[in-house]
Amino acid sequence: MKITEFLKHNYRHFNAAALIDAAEGYKAHLDNNGKMMITLAGAMSTAELGISLAEMIRQDKVQIISCTGANLEEDVFNLVAHNYYERIPNYRDLSPEQEQDLLDRHMNRVTDTCIPEMEAMRRIENVILEEWMKADQAGESYFPHEFFYKILLSGKLDESFQIDPKNSWLLEAAKKNLPMVVPGWEDSTLGNMYAGHVIAGDIKNVHTVRSGIEYMIFLAEWYTNNAKDESTVGFFQIGGGIAGDFPICVVPMLHQDLQRDNVPLWGYFCQISDSTTSYGSYSGAVPNEKITWGKLGLETPKYIIESDATIVAPLVFAIVLDQ
Repeated sequence: MKITEFLKHNYRHFNAAALIDAAEGYKAHLDNNGKMMITLAGAMSTAELGISLAEMIRQDKVQIISCTGANLEEDVFNLVAHNYYERIPNYRDLSPEQEQDLLDRHMNRVTDTCIPEMEAMRRIENVILEEWMKADQAGESYFPHEFFYKILLSGKLDESFQIDPKNSWLLEAAKKNLPMVVPGWEDSTLGNMYAGHVIAGDIKNVHTVRSGIEYMIFLAEWYTNNAKDESTVGFFQIGGGIAGDFPICVVPMLHQDLQRDNVPLWGYFCQISDSTTSYGSYSGAVPNEKITWGKLGLETPKYIIESDATIVAPLVFAIVLDQ
């Protein structure tokens, strides 16, 4: 039995039914010549969402991605250092002393998974620093994801791959030169490393890596060129936070700050979230709240799946991919 057949037979009510509805809405949006943005919060790359997301990119089921700096870099960390990762199923039971032991061994824990500093973070730092310095010396500047595209497409890392490269979503994005925004990139391991190299004088111009404001300017142009009445852009939000809030705000900015009334609202919206609405968090805001901010309209198809994205997102993707 295909995954889609299994899901449609068993997933009939509550969050399960919302999953089916959201996936069918995603497919309908693409079938109507729409485009789709996927946003990645949390640690989706370390959760190896790339196994399914890479296939979505290959099959043109996503046209632009917004992600945190952590998701950007952690896909590449996993690509080159997977064999050195350690999984800790009993992470809830760790004592402070055991956590200290992980630190002493340079194993940075993300829930049940430890990322090895030397094999992952420092290896990538050494390679990307060359690109940062080369651009700096040439007086050039690029977005954070463009530097990753450069090192992935250069072939410098090919011999270091420790997973099947078809499971790296960022590598697939690089091959397609997929548009991307990475708001708050500074809040990442490599963002900290970049700041350190600027402070140390290895990089002279702090703007060698382009900023979040420039990402918004790029996104405003991309959205204006791609969102048409007959071909709107949808928004598939995994988690919440800056990866979701930053790009969805491009629409009210275009309307309210630039007075471009002819720009369509987002044409589809789905969020996978386990946040509690009453906490006042962006992650927990129900879709209708976004109407008040000028992001979604009364007729926009809206879905919310209150569940774990590591479980839900691959299942939604399976339906979209007709698996």
